[in-house]
Amino acid sequence: MSTVNNHRVVIRRKRTAGKSHHGGSWKIAYADFITAMMAFFLVMWLISIVPREELKGIADYFRMPLRVALTGGPSSSAETSAIPGGGADPVRDSGDVRRAEGSRVEAQPDADRRDRHRLESLKRRLESVIDNSPVLKSFRPQLLLDLTTEGLRIQIVDSQNRPMFATGSAQVQPYMRDILRELGPVLNELPNKLSIAGHTDATQYARGERAYSNWELSADRANASRQELVAGGMNEGKVLRVQGLSSSMSLVKDDPYAAVNRRISLVVLNEKTQRRIEAENAAAADVSSRDAQDVGRAVTEHNQSQGAEAPRQE
Repeated sequence: MSTVNNHRVVIRRKRTAGKSHHGGSWKIAYADFITAMMAFFLVMWLISIVPREELKGIADYFRMPLRVALTGGPSSSAETSAIPGGGADPVRDSGDVRRAEGSRVEAQPDADRRDRHRLESLKRRLESVIDNSPVLKSFRPQLLLDLTTEGLRIQIVDSQNRPMFATGSAQVQPYMRDILRELGPVLNELPNKLSIAGHTDATQYARGERAYSNWELSADRANASRQELVAGGMNEGKVLRVQGLSSSMSLVKDDPYAAVNRRISLVVLNEKTQRRIEAENAAAADVSSRDAQDVGRAVTEHNQSQGAEAPRQE
């Protein structure tokens, strides 16, 4: 009889960890989501603290990058509410208003500096356009560019051998027409308004004092120049003022009969001068409107009185 082994047999099986159905990839997606939300709220916070004028300038840059790069400067807005047309910000008190007024006073010199910087950039660009244009490059000695208190002045001066207009008239010569039509599209890209002035030398007409004079001639030449700029592509609404100055502002004061005194001055106005001229034009239009109303009432009253005094026919 065989002996029975009563020892218990223990079988150990090593369990291997099964693959989890929920790995760590969701953590990466969640981290990306949190990062995006943090960036979004950071942008919203920055937008809330940046002045509205700067936001407008940033928007203008992305909408018209070339124009902003050339002209620079932020756009202005008078609204204080984040909602367009929403009125004043109710959380501001009078102290904020006083501080804001002081900031505007301090910001005015900065605005003037930015305006001058834009005009200086425009001057450099115009010089580059003149040097690179086959039409304008040959007339470079007759094109004078300088900065004045009113803005960037572009003067096209006459030459004894190359006059801009026919003698004694406002008929534009072909080369002058080419210059103005080349400048028109460049000036049309800018937000600044334009002032055009005509100048003559001191040579007087032999006709009577009430006849055509240098005053009429200079004004007609300035207007003829405006027409050529518009024909070249410049928006007609950019011209704020056209005037004739005769020989009252000679370029060469020692020689009032010099050919260079006959010239056309184009001034790209700075903001300060533009506002002043616009205010003058508005005031003149208001006075003219009141005068017209007064004249109309006077004529009406006169007609009524004449009708009342007319004898009755039987």
